[in-house]
Amino acid sequence: MSNLFTRLKDSISADLNDLLDQKEQKNPIAMLNQHLRRCEKEVKRVRELIDRQYLLKDQFIKEYHEASDMADKRAHQANIAERASETELYAFATREQADYKQKAERLKSAYDTTVQQLDQLEQKYAEMKRKLKDMYLKRMELMSRENIANANHRINTIIEPERAFGQSFSRFEESELYLEQLEQKVNTRHHQNAIDARIRELERELEKSNAQ
Repeated sequence: MSNLFTRLKDSISADLNDLLDQKEQKNPIAMLNQHLRRCEKEVKRVRELIDRQYLLKDQFIKEYHEASDMADKRAHQANIAERASETELYAFATREQADYKQKAERLKSAYDTTVQQLDQLEQKYAEMKRKLKDMYLKRMELMSRENIANANHRINTIIEPERAFGQSFSRFEESELYLEQLEQKVNTRHHQNAIDARIRELERELEKSNAQ
């Protein structure tokens, strides 16, 4: 049951990661993140396999010592049986000694091979981790370049809107034109009002002159 829940959890987690990546599928960093997650799982899996191989190596050397000790024990027993003229017991001890000796030799060979293979695996594992680290650094470089590009784009939308939105669209230019038109209307009305007021003043002065 626990394995079922574990698989279900991993499946849900994978689906969520896929959805997040799909939202940014045109972004190369999202694709790199997905690749890095796969590599991280592989590195973890390789480490588990190497650790298991260390356990097998320890088991090989343990079994080797036990078989070697039994071979020595049976050899000693065969010597005693031979001296005591116990033919049947001597034959049994001799066969056992040969079997344990052969087993010990096979275990020692397996142990030596495992040690050699582990050394090679550790070297390859170290190289694998270095490659993964390089990918982390590459992602950082790409993220830095992406941040700079986004920052420059947002800056340009304010400083040079015609470049961001096209030559036919500039909010700043539209605002300036609107203000200029508004100022012209205000100035025209003010000028007209000033003329009307001056004319009324002149009319009053003329009326006073005629009355006198």
